[in-house]
Amino acid sequence: MNYKALNIKGTLTSLATPIVMGILNITPDSFYAGSRKQSETDIENRIQTILSEGGNIIDIGGYSSRPDANEVTAEEEMKRLISALKILNKHYPDAIVSVDTFRADIARRCVEEYGVAIINDISGGELDTTMFETVASLHVPYIMMHMKGSPKTMQQYTGYSDMIGEIMKYFAEKVQSLRQLGVNDIILDPGFGFSKTVDQNYELMAHLKEFCLFDLPLLVGISRKSMIYKYLEGTPAESLNGTTVLNTFALLNGADILRVHDVKAAVEAVKIINKLRNMPIDMIQ
Repeated sequence: MNYKALNIKGTLTSLATPIVMGILNITPDSFYAGSRKQSETDIENRIQTILSEGGNIIDIGGYSSRPDANEVTAEEEMKRLISALKILNKHYPDAIVSVDTFRADIARRCVEEYGVAIINDISGGELDTTMFETVASLHVPYIMMHMKGSPKTMQQYTGYSDMIGEIMKYFAEKVQSLRQLGVNDIILDPGFGFSKTVDQNYELMAHLKEFCLFDLPLLVGISRKSMIYKYLEGTPAESLNGTTVLNTFALLNGADILRVHDVKAAVEAVKIINKLRNMPIDMIQ
């Protein structure tokens, strides 16, 4: 079996065992209130939690991408990110950090000034046409997500004649563009919750294995999202169990990276699935 890997700051990181990305939201309005961290103490406590629970990557976001989220200026987004990046650089210099931004200038500053290792772009280069060239020049892994419109408008764009086919075509064209620019480390994120209805999210999950055709690392981010709490008629705070169920399904169907609020639960899911995969086949029939 060919296992995927990422070149992160010159070190090859194997994805033979899936890895977990912990969410650090430096925002006042993320959809899950429990993830909002703004004071220095809150930020540092969250970083410690992600790392102590086995998170491999810390994903920092300063712009809420929930449906109908308010727009944030580039200056405000960068100001929020710096508050966390300074803490990371000072106290956790070895942590692998990704920045969740669709703005190329912010991506560049985070990499060049604060040593960020990965760019996580919810718009796949659609909201800033200079993003692909920027990522190519920075030589960092690039997480490319599928979304139509912007966080403010995305739920207006849920009309598809063939959703899976459209997302596959979207990725195929963008991967080709990135390859032509010399980008080697590309991670695909199908974009659960972005420009998709609850039922469409489940259709997407049911077809997740098809994205393995690209032979690229696959990231799944469904943590406490509306596809869980709306379907189960609950709240984000009540959605850990549903999140774990879907993360487990994703691991069984090709996910290499789980982006989560609850790192411990995700790490445990990875360990259990990995244990089962390593059992002699005659013992689990």
